[in-house]
Amino acid sequence: MDLIDKMREISNQAPRQLEFIKTEEATKNAFVMPFIQALGYNVFNPIEVVPEFTADVGTKKHEKVDYAIMQDGKPIILIEVKSATSDLNDEHASQLFRYFNVTEARIGILSNGLQYRFHSDLEKANHMDEKPFLIIDILNFDPRSVSQLKKFTKSAFDVDRILSSANELKYKREIKLLLESEYNQPSEDFVRHFASRVYSGRLMANVIAEFTEITKQALREFLNDEIANRLQTAIDSTAGNSVETGDESAIDEAVVDRSDGIETTEEELDGYYVVKSILRETIDVSRVFIRDVRSYCGILLDDNNRQPICRLHFNRSTKYLSLFDGSSEERVPIESVDDIYKYASEIKAAVAKYDSDD
Repeated sequence: MDLIDKMREISNQAPRQLEFIKTEEATKNAFVMPFIQALGYNVFNPIEVVPEFTADVGTKKHEKVDYAIMQDGKPIILIEVKSATSDLNDEHASQLFRYFNVTEARIGILSNGLQYRFHSDLEKANHMDEKPFLIIDILNFDPRSVSQLKKFTKSAFDVDRILSSANELKYKREIKLLLESEYNQPSEDFVRHFASRVYSGRLMANVIAEFTEITKQALREFLNDEIANRLQTAIDSTAGNSVETGDESAIDEAVVDRSDGIETTEEELDGYYVVKSILRETIDVSRVFIRDVRSYCGILLDDNNRQPICRLHFNRSTKYLSLFDGSSEERVPIESVDDIYKYASEIKAAVAKYDSDD
């Protein structure tokens, strides 16, 4: 059974079990242990999973964190569990914070069995960040999160690879939460930002009040228009509109809605991070975007479908990498993701040409 199937099974069972879970121990047995098992660790093998893991923290002796996942005799993931009835927003991961100072673990998870909040020390070494970089919600399980969760499995665990993407995950999540908040109820600063660019008068209180409603309506209309345009593009593409190489907006734009079943694989994400690593020497890597479709995974400059950097054809027995020189596409076979580094000069050249054309 694949990880996504195991997670769906846990997600489907949780609502039926929840009313019977009243204690922290019940939370561990019903929710947390199956979650650890799903990641490929044997909860009954103390070489892999140590319950009630003990470490001395300063003057405090024999404090325990609920679980430590081990590798080569050292803790790699610490898990602190609260009761399923606990609101994690009100909980403080105090033990996890302290243990980060005295163990080699770089990943800490705070959980109530229904939510798993993944923390690391991205902001200050050996001091766990207050905000998580990844949240897995069992009751509202998103299959797209599996590609990130796979990195924590026993067979794939690589802390350097996890942390290389954790920073981006953390800040993208925070920005999306801010956008959601502004969409539902625009703040005064947000309203002023736009009003000051379209209104020449003084932004008095009554003007801000008026522009708050205008901004809210404009946001909704903009998003509705974008959705309608992309749905129409998808319909046109399905109807058989021809698309020339280098102008595949009809296909690519259609994949924004992930309900089409497309799943970006862990290997495709690894390829994306390799390309970013290659381009880090020459450009700001925030300009590098990933866009997945059924037939390939595209990597774009400035999220522009007319500026493909390369394409990953990994959904077949032989892997291919598509390279671009601005006018044509060359497809080359590769054996592994690391082979992308062999084409670093071609990837850099493609980006340089787009920038010179601009």
